[in-house]
Amino acid sequence: MDDGDAIGDGEGLRRRVTRQGEETIGKLAQELLENPVVSGALSRAFETRERAMRAQEAALGALNLPSASDLERLTRRVRSVSQRLEGIEDGLDRLDDRLQRPAAGNSLEGRLTSIERTLERLEAAQSAATADAATAAAAAAATVAAPATAATQTTPATQATPAQRDKPAAKQRSKPAAKREPGAAGANARARKPSS
Repeated sequence: MDDGDAIGDGEGLRRRVTRQGEETIGKLAQELLENPVVSGALSRAFETRERAMRAQEAALGALNLPSASDLERLTRRVRSVSQRLEGIEDGLDRLDDRLQRPAAGNSLEGRLTSIERTLERLEAAQSAATADAATAAAAAAATVAAPATAATQTTPATQATPAQRDKPAAKQRSKPAAKREPGAAGANARARKPSS
């Protein structure tokens, strides 16, 4: 046999013994919990412990001394206040650092001057844009007015007004019926009469 096989067998044996021990303890615990005598004894022990804790708190309260739960609550509150205080200290440190920086780059007057320059540039850009818009509007108005001016400058002989164009048609329509050939009108009337 090799030393490796002996070590492997030793570990396998240890695992088997451990597993069997765990199974045995688990079965024993299960049987104890299912036993009414043991479960009743455990429940009575827990009830007694609770009563003892309440009695202890009452006795300490009567003596004006804090109980363990009071001390625990107090410890949690102190930790909470400590964390808040650390946050406030950090904020104050940051504020102090900002106030201690050189006044050249972060001074209020420097910032106001910068804002004034920016406003002046914006006003200049706005006035330039307004002037450009006025120029564009004037050019558009001139473009629209140019065809109308050209139309009014044409000679009256080459362009007739709508009233002039409609006049000849109106004269033809208004010719009296008497000027028409009488024979043709009478023949049409006779052709329409039914013969008896």
